[in-house]
Amino acid sequence: MKIGPYTLNNNLVLSPMAGITDRPFRQICRQLGAGLAVSEMTASNPLLINNPRTQLKRDHQGEKEPRAVQIVGTDPQQMAAAALYNQQAGAQIIDINMGCPAKKVCNVAAGSALLRDEPLVNDILTAVVSTVTIPVTLKIRTGWDTQNKNAISIAQIAEQAGIASLAVHGRTRACKYKGDAEFETIRAVKKAVSIPVLANGDITTPEKAQFVLEHTDADGLLIGRGAQGNPWIFREINHYLKTGEQLAAPDFDERHNIISQHITLLHGFYGPVMGVKIARKHINWYFTKIDTSLLPTIKKAYTLDTPEQQLAFIDKVFYALKNNITIAA
Repeated sequence: MKIGPYTLNNNLVLSPMAGITDRPFRQICRQLGAGLAVSEMTASNPLLINNPRTQLKRDHQGEKEPRAVQIVGTDPQQMAAAALYNQQAGAQIIDINMGCPAKKVCNVAAGSALLRDEPLVNDILTAVVSTVTIPVTLKIRTGWDTQNKNAISIAQIAEQAGIASLAVHGRTRACKYKGDAEFETIRAVKKAVSIPVLANGDITTPEKAQFVLEHTDADGLLIGRGAQGNPWIFREINHYLKTGEQLAAPDFDERHNIISQHITLLHGFYGPVMGVKIARKHINWYFTKIDTSLLPTIKKAYTLDTPEQQLAFIDKVFYALKNNITIAA
């Protein structure tokens, strides 16, 4: 799959997710088979450009190319300026967020709220594409609500504006993450444009990945929540698409190594205080995916305050799992 001049290793992309797809998680997912990993969304508001949290969101030091940064906002000139700023800071792909359903984003008419204003969508896309010299991609939903689905119209606007590829989450903004993703709409979008289209929504297994690709005729897949606590999903899907066979799940030793590596990266990236706080949700996701009966034990992880305590906790849980020992909650 190609995005502008970049040929990806495969057609599986880690979806941008606020508070999740930071540099450590992107590195782990690329290591485990993602063809591309997009940063969590960064604000286009110039007052926030030098905010330390914003700077961390666009930190791509040591990452594999191409480096993709997502931006969000409602003002065409601010969005264009933010795109240029990120290009100058090393971004190689700019992704525009018109798919986020979060209230704090939609309440300022950004994210998927923009789908209600097609002329503004056109103005934003045209301004960004004409300002930078790198590929610009777009993520959208199928519409604002079930009575107002305009993904095809938005896709055609995007193609005319010069967008390099389009990702479509198969739900409306009003649906958020409820109900089944509507892959028929994604298929209709794919038929309506000639640019690459990625399907997004409910892709949690290799079999589902193959079904979505076949059902939508999409060029690739955007995987978000399915990778939480399960970053090896990328290599499992890759293997299944190539061979039609299931790849064996990672054993306890490999999972132990991957989880410890990820948590250590978080500690180093954010520092010992913030790193520990951010690592808690990842530890929860990892162990819940391994065994839901571990939930009482996982609560213990939320009381740990240092990197050393967290890593020792991970070691203890895996020792118990490998030796079939019951862990006291």
